[in-house]
Amino acid sequence: MPLSRRRFLSQAAAVTAGFTGLRTYAEDAASGSVVAQLSAQLGFGPLANDPQKVLDLPSGFSYRIFSKTGEKMDDGYLVPAKHDGMAAFPGPDGMTLLVRNHEVEGPVFRNGPFGWQNELMAKIDPAMAYDTGFGRTPALGGTTTLAYDTKQRKMVRHWLSLACTERNCAGGPTPWGSWITCEETVERASEQREKDHGYNFEVPASAEIGLTKPVALKAMGRFNHEAVAVDPETGIVYQTEDRQDGVVYRFIPDVPGRLEAGGKLQALAVKGLRPIDLRNWHEDAPKKLYNGGSGDGSFQIDTAKMLLMEQGKVLDVEWVDVDDVESPDDNLRYQAYDKGAARFARGEGMWHGHKSIYFATTTGGRNAKGQIWRYAPSRFEGTPDESRFPGRLELFIEPNDASILQHADNICIAPWGDLIVCEDGGPVNHVLGVTPEGEIYQIARNTMNKSEFAGSCFSPDGSTLFVNIQNPGLTIAITGPWAG
Repeated sequence: MPLSRRRFLSQAAAVTAGFTGLRTYAEDAASGSVVAQLSAQLGFGPLANDPQKVLDLPSGFSYRIFSKTGEKMDDGYLVPAKHDGMAAFPGPDGMTLLVRNHEVEGPVFRNGPFGWQNELMAKIDPAMAYDTGFGRTPALGGTTTLAYDTKQRKMVRHWLSLACTERNCAGGPTPWGSWITCEETVERASEQREKDHGYNFEVPASAEIGLTKPVALKAMGRFNHEAVAVDPETGIVYQTEDRQDGVVYRFIPDVPGRLEAGGKLQALAVKGLRPIDLRNWHEDAPKKLYNGGSGDGSFQIDTAKMLLMEQGKVLDVEWVDVDDVESPDDNLRYQAYDKGAARFARGEGMWHGHKSIYFATTTGGRNAKGQIWRYAPSRFEGTPDESRFPGRLELFIEPNDASILQHADNICIAPWGDLIVCEDGGPVNHVLGVTPEGEIYQIARNTMNKSEFAGSCFSPDGSTLFVNIQNPGLTIAITGPWAG
């Protein structure tokens, strides 16, 4: 019988002292670990060892690998490295279109789409590239688009669709058929860079081979972007910031569906508790974490502002305006916090579903192993009446046990309504399912290497779960008895 979130977590915690949990189970699918057995009850069954040592899946499921780093694409460019956020869209003739990010940064040319010495830069129209680095050191991130036939289970073609942006991490699909790709950087113009970075860009989900003209969506803010989610009822775009002391933003467009036309940027605050720290860190929480924050990686915890949230707790929300959206000093999150915004630990994946916005905070929680939050917008979201009927924020899950969930990253919603979560925790990473009640189960395990999963999304026909293994950079199509 289905297990409640609290029963599942309490039973899993009870065996932690005697087992190393799912990470030990990863070495032996038949180990008998209680944590693994509980997980198997909630999902599609236990994971079976893959003889190819790439991807362990439940019985009856299989996978196909395609579009690997370095392969020549149909437009003559090369598949860039570091496959990351991704979304699926309906294409012509029943095809699925995937728009995929590449978190490439720095001057290592072989990681980009232009060849070992950037020799393929000669092919590109400069007007269709955001930052060519004065022709010498182009930004090497961007997006690729892939056409995939789910019936034949094969890729039809792939090509470069956004060029010369930097460190494109996650993003999100829009209801009007495009992908918003986010730069996870705040690099400034320099001797190597012609332009500032740290923006969102919109890429139409087009089946035509060719580049999108890059337009930086500056009104959405310049910061260390991670992911976005669009509420189809209002057109409001919610955004995460990948910083240990980041905030959550919303962008209210002047014209819904036309983000380049401008709008208002705001940050999430807790009604009656402004400002507040929702990282759930105790005083003895890790002070040195591997991304963001001050120069030495250490973080001050103001216990007077820390609200230790219990799983399932709900708070009323209000939103504060953020004015200096260009943030030349990379202080947008501090502007927001000074105005009363709530502080989160490394906001990452974000997705709309169940009339809510789900988002992951990768190093939140008492053990800094990650949280997933759920925001239910006000029925008057973005209007003056929302003050009377506020949106509500819930701490959806916080297992505080790496054997259950470690560093949730990209997320999406499955056709049957569960949340699909990519781990970026190592040394063994999983794709997990989470029911609307917070029950957790395994879907896949990376047995190729220690790389993170990213970019989970389902084909429009619901037959195929696509996911990326970031390094060495490849996309995987998983099929099987999902209806079960």
